[in-house]
Amino acid sequence: MPVPLKVRPGQALLAVSALLMGCGSAGYAVDSATSACRQNPLYCATVAGEEAVVPTAIRGGAEAATLWVLTRQTRSDIEQALVECVEWANAEVNLQRFGGKSPSREQCQEELPGTDPCGKKVTRAMQLGTEKHALALQCTETKLGALIPGRFSLEQRYRYDPQTGQKQLVSSEEARSLRQQGCGDELKGTIVPDVVIHSGNPLEVQAVYDFKFPCPFSNYPRWMEYGGRSSRGTPNQGDAYFNILRVGPDLVAPLWKIIRWTESQR
Repeated sequence: MPVPLKVRPGQALLAVSALLMGCGSAGYAVDSATSACRQNPLYCATVAGEEAVVPTAIRGGAEAATLWVLTRQTRSDIEQALVECVEWANAEVNLQRFGGKSPSREQCQEELPGTDPCGKKVTRAMQLGTEKHALALQCTETKLGALIPGRFSLEQRYRYDPQTGQKQLVSSEEARSLRQQGCGDELKGTIVPDVVIHSGNPLEVQAVYDFKFPCPFSNYPRWMEYGGRSSRGTPNQGDAYFNILRVGPDLVAPLWKIIRWTESQR
């Protein structure tokens, strides 16, 4: 039988802090690029937060611009942190709810009493997903805050402006105000990825990750389906992320770890 979730004061923070042990960041230097830049800096751009440089293509006399690059080593460190966070959150909630066991398919499909604020039924899987997301995001804020401070956003909402063809940031205050107008319907056409890695400007996106907690855990993690009913005009959540942010989003899930954009489309 499921048991009430009781997270002891400070428990989550202590567990997250423990996960930080051993985390670090190392730059990936490209010697040939460094050498070339010494000869002609015009054709190079400094990598944000790294000592390495990479050449930039200049065509038609266009001026060189600073290029913020997510190095392979830093990406690896980020993804290791994200996997640790989702696995910890999954284990923590399962411990509190089911004594450390994973919920069965029947438990996942169980409908809970009452409804959500919009009158929809809530299943055990939905409840568990919400709780695990909250802990995973808390963990992520701590770990990435130490690893790449100022270069990530959590649950940042974006809107696509068809008139300008540009993406826009939606502030938390605006999102909250729109929700109060009616169950978030006014937020159609916006997206909220769990984790966005950027140059320091959330509009300059370098990588996108979304947490998934399948219930039961053996289910293959998948993007939320929108189908023809979506105002985005895209078949699923991942496509919406890509169409607005122009970066292939990856999934992060317990057991499955990182599922690349191309793999998640299967």
